[in-house]
Amino acid sequence: MRSFIVLFLFLIILLPGSVLAEEKGAKTMVKDIHWLGHDTFKIVGEKVIYTDPFRIEKKDTADLILITHEHFDHCSPDDVKMIQGPDTEVVAPADCTEKLTGKVKIVKPGDKLTIAGVEIEVVPSYNTNKQFHTKERGWVGYIFTVKGQRIYLAGDTDYIPEMKTFRADIALLPVSGTYVMTADEAIQAALDIKPKIAIPMHYGSIVGSPDDAKKFAEGLKGKIEVVILKEEQG
Repeated sequence: MRSFIVLFLFLIILLPGSVLAEEKGAKTMVKDIHWLGHDTFKIVGEKVIYTDPFRIEKKDTADLILITHEHFDHCSPDDVKMIQGPDTEVVAPADCTEKLTGKVKIVKPGDKLTIAGVEIEVVPSYNTNKQFHTKERGWVGYIFTVKGQRIYLAGDTDYIPEMKTFRADIALLPVSGTYVMTADEAIQAALDIKPKIAIPMHYGSIVGSPDDAKKFAEGLKGKIEVVILKEEQG
């Protein structure tokens, strides 16, 4: 009985500190996440990671490029070349490979791998009530680890049942509707995933507006912290 009481007191003391440390880690990581518009992020940690490079204006060298699917605004060969060096690793679904050159790793939902020293889980990304991104295409999202933080890049997806199994510290979620989740659906996705921080994306470029991001933030107020990043020049 005594040992049980000691363990109980230990957990009371330890767990709040652990939760605070996790939240602090996620907030610190956000400073290293740069939104370059649409679904393009530059994430700086142990490695330099770009996601779905699109409308890149400045030359750079990525260690790792994550591409979610073959649509022109996600798998753009010219934009990839702007940030691709001889050692850059590119991760993408199979139907992107004919567009790409260099070191390309083909992936599908369910894969787990380490590329350029980055742990990556490949997850499904698809529409449930529209035909722009059908499940049979095998297009993907990614959960990858940077500085100990699990970052979920949703890709072009609706609110899907698999999200109940995803665990991430930071979630990058589309909010614009039309081709992807609406802000309301993205709110439900965030509540399933339970990240420390949610960041809206996929607005202000092809479809959607800052109002979608604001609606997403308002719907999660008091539940999950939302950070609306300022768009930077890529």
